[in-house]
Amino acid sequence: MATFDFLIQGLWVAAQPMNLLYALIGVTLGTAVGVLPGIGPALTVALLLPVTYQLDPAGSLIMFAGIYYGGMYGGSTTSILLNTPGESASIVTALEGNKMARAGRGGPALATAAIGSFVAGLIATLGLAFIAPYIVKLALVFGPREYFALMVLAFVTVSSAFGDSTLRGLTALFVGLALSVVGIDQLTGQARLSFGVPELLDGIEVTTLAVAMFAIGETLFIAAQGEKGPDKVEAVRGSVWMSKLDWARSWKPWLRGTLIGFPIGAMPAGGAEIGTFLSYAAEKKLAKHPEEFGHGAIEGVAGPEAANNASAAGTLVPLLTLGLPTTATAAIMLAGFQQYGLQPGPLLFATNPQLVWGLIASLLIANFMLLVLNLPLIGLWVKLLTIPKPWLYAGILLFATLGTIGANPSVYELGMLLAFGLLGYAMRVFGYPIAPVVVGLILGPLAEQQLRRALAISQGDISVLFTSPIAAVLLVIAAAALIVPLILRARGRGEVLSQLAANED
Repeated sequence: MATFDFLIQGLWVAAQPMNLLYALIGVTLGTAVGVLPGIGPALTVALLLPVTYQLDPAGSLIMFAGIYYGGMYGGSTTSILLNTPGESASIVTALEGNKMARAGRGGPALATAAIGSFVAGLIATLGLAFIAPYIVKLALVFGPREYFALMVLAFVTVSSAFGDSTLRGLTALFVGLALSVVGIDQLTGQARLSFGVPELLDGIEVTTLAVAMFAIGETLFIAAQGEKGPDKVEAVRGSVWMSKLDWARSWKPWLRGTLIGFPIGAMPAGGAEIGTFLSYAAEKKLAKHPEEFGHGAIEGVAGPEAANNASAAGTLVPLLTLGLPTTATAAIMLAGFQQYGLQPGPLLFATNPQLVWGLIASLLIANFMLLVLNLPLIGLWVKLLTIPKPWLYAGILLFATLGTIGANPSVYELGMLLAFGLLGYAMRVFGYPIAPVVVGLILGPLAEQQLRRALAISQGDISVLFTSPIAAVLLVIAAAALIVPLILRARGRGEVLSQLAANED
């Protein structure tokens, strides 16, 4: 009953007029950005970090969550109509969705994606509400060594979950950890790696790094790709509504996709991309007409899209309860929490329950908003694809620069923005994930603080990290987290690659 009480209180917070407005802005921006190829919700949240600095924390975080959900919805539009995923998690949707659009069934494809996302988001959000309190109760018994083991798990999972190479992920993480030690030592008060620069004594600003790496670096990388030829946008012909047969073929994939996506998203080594691959493979094996796959099977759209949005809610489980980001957008949302002096984790549920439960409840409201927005406004989202790319990228760069100057009016901060933006661009060119850099900067000081506390208590005995059952289990999970994503990706992508090869034949 306590969960119901908290959820009702959260709904009261989320239903405040300003919070409803923030949620509406978030889902609208998220959907619009998700529609644009190559520009995901992580970039949008990063852009808004400096702009929302003076806003109410609850409203800003509700807006960020709306962008996250909206980006997952919007990515399906380009996958289906343009065969160009707006988000990496929408790659699988393009396999069957674009074939349906070419056959004149783009409307039902968009409808099953929108309704499936709504069903999955609704169920997964309720799962988040009921699972989170139990994880919080477990985390409240953590001491310094358990928290350090948890941070190690976070470091390993973000290194292995982002990108295709664990080694490159670890390299990016250590760049972030190196940046995290810049400034005043929290225990001794000594300056570290400041090189005599007074502005570095306060450390690297998380907001500046996040905006630079995601907004500046990502935009430069996308713009550098140039025009790869005119993309043909498939027109939505006929009705958007689904037939009785479409409903009959979609409702089971929606539920299966939810059951696959939510636990994978909630795992520390999860992520929406893995769930969509596995959902597609499952639907192909369970389909009554598997020969239709590769030619526009509606199950191949319904299942992966449900898994996509269920994973989005699932990733908030480790973020809110343990402070572990498992997606790039979750990493930026973690920076958003810290922008207001908040640290996601079990203590946040005790010290600021209205904010946490308001955020969870806002996801339910955002789901209804997205369902209402997506189906009637499909024509508007398609028109966004006609925006000239030079205007789009120049606008993002200008907005990022003005936002950073507004939050930190300093020439030095602007120089840092440019330097880290170029670093982000270089990392993208050479295939290094950029999310681990931000995670390393955010969690690095916390991990160092907990390790030094644990060693101080044990008088320097490092074996104390392995004598705690919880810490030992977390370290074992961290080791497994290096292997599990590789296995899941190999299995899921194997199915997708075989399908692509069959399509080419």
